[in-house]
Amino acid sequence: MIEYRFAEGKTERFPELAAELVQRNVDVIVAFGVVASRAAKQATTKIPIIMGNADDDPVRQGLVASLAQPGGNVTGFTNIGSDLAGKRVELLKEIIPKLSRLGILVDSRGVVRKLPVPSVTSTTETFVKESEAVAKAFGIKLRPLRVKASEELDAAFRIAVQERVEALTVVTTGLIGPSRGQVIELAAKTRLPAMYSSSSFTLAGGLVSYASDDVERYRGIASYVDKILKGTKPADLPVQRPAKFELIINLNAAKQIGLTIPPNVLARADKVIK
Repeated sequence: MIEYRFAEGKTERFPELAAELVQRNVDVIVAFGVVASRAAKQATTKIPIIMGNADDDPVRQGLVASLAQPGGNVTGFTNIGSDLAGKRVELLKEIIPKLSRLGILVDSRGVVRKLPVPSVTSTTETFVKESEAVAKAFGIKLRPLRVKASEELDAAFRIAVQERVEALTVVTTGLIGPSRGQVIELAAKTRLPAMYSSSSFTLAGGLVSYASDDVERYRGIASYVDKILKGTKPADLPVQRPAKFELIINLNAAKQIGLTIPPNVLARADKVIK
């Protein structure tokens, strides 16, 4: 049996949802994102917890002692999003050679109830810094577009248009992820070429993504669940970082905004959606 709990973008709900699962006495908890993982860890020290896509550095977040020897009841899989931030800017420059003004859509929330969320701020700000460094090298001006709620997304895109932003890179978080459909729709409506940090956006109709292979990670999560249910302790399972990355391009989305993807970029794509 699988017990599902969804915060629906409201990260302040994670502590109560984690508590519910602990009360149900589940055998293992799979938590997606740093905030969910931290809430689960604070809710139990006994039930094994598998991080589904934690921050680049779960050690810094206090979730595990080390990647090789996590200790305690938490292990799992990290993302590597901010490390790829510069590469995403580089790819956008190849797709739009005359790119001079780039927006970056990020989650600016800092605290969830009494649960500190340094991960949200630090991870997104790392995205901004990494993107800014590469943008500067290409002579591109970076414009951060920070939102604290899904209701602010419309305004963020209006600002992007008003300030003549020519493309956008989107940082997927607990807020922006559940608003995927809205973000994709706004990007199409404003005709802004958007680069996503999660392949789920491109598969759902977004333009382009460069990210770790989600399918490979989900299979790894299932493997860890299996091992734990068979008696392996989380402390004996090393935290794993992504090893495979995919460039996915959606030509339908490109056609919708009148954008031609250069052949040299198409040739490097792992998947092309037509």
